[in-house]
Amino acid sequence: MTTLLYGRPPAVFDPPGAATQVSPLIPGAAALEDVAEGSVDDIMVYAPPGVLERRYTLALALRALKVGGRLDVMAPKDKGGSRLNKELHAFGVEIGETAKAHHRRCVVIRPETLTGIDEAIAGGAARVVPGLEAWSQPGVFAWDRIDPGSALLAEHLPPMKGAGVDLGCGYGALSVVTLRSPAVTTLRLIDLDRRAVEASRRNVEDPRATFEQADVRLIEETGDRDFVVSNPPFHDGGAEDRRLGQAFIRKAAGLLKKGGVAWIVANRHLPYEAELNEAFKRVRMVADAGGYKLFEALK
Repeated sequence: MTTLLYGRPPAVFDPPGAATQVSPLIPGAAALEDVAEGSVDDIMVYAPPGVLERRYTLALALRALKVGGRLDVMAPKDKGGSRLNKELHAFGVEIGETAKAHHRRCVVIRPETLTGIDEAIAGGAARVVPGLEAWSQPGVFAWDRIDPGSALLAEHLPPMKGAGVDLGCGYGALSVVTLRSPAVTTLRLIDLDRRAVEASRRNVEDPRATFEQADVRLIEETGDRDFVVSNPPFHDGGAEDRRLGQAFIRKAAGLLKKGGVAWIVANRHLPYEAELNEAFKRVRMVADAGGYKLFEALK
């Protein structure tokens, strides 16, 4: 029996039994997109909150199941769970549904014929976004726009030099700006989301760039970088988690050599000043605009 698991990770995840993890948010996991059609007995999905991403994931899961195979899907009611039944029904399946602890769970047995699968997969696939003119994909942070925080950082970022890191690179918007400086020798682009890393590979066509799917909280603190740029995440699974941004700040300090500099942007309400002042020798607020604050921090 073949079982696939799709969902958000803890920092380390060990699938039970012979199950295979296919989440794009777990480094080293397989890709659901690569699973052969009609090859899987069971799939368990913790559904993502975004509509396009969720329908894409459900369609891929149904396509991967054998006829008679079972799909279990769960989501919080306020983050897509209340829409699961309707979305699954559009694929031409019969659904068993239960509700518990503010979640909805749907169980589907894969029928012979499915409807609307190709359209849902096309709607959630990677593409060049009109107006953005960059590769991206639903599910990636700010996938179809320039995030205002990143725009603020890009506006004030001086020409960088030496070896740098873009922590939480997304689809590569900040890296494109950073690499305009000819004094940059190398730039590591790191993101937890495999889809973001794949998009950034397409968007950042520069031999000085390298790309890594990794949990920033777990990477080695090399102490050899000249600069870090970052718009840290502060949501985990749709819930605000300020510890994420604080961990990015500590990791930035650990990556930098003495005299290295970090440029970090954050939403105004996030309490990062104490973490910055503890991790760095000197911290300067460069800008406070549009609900965001931008810091330059010297190690």
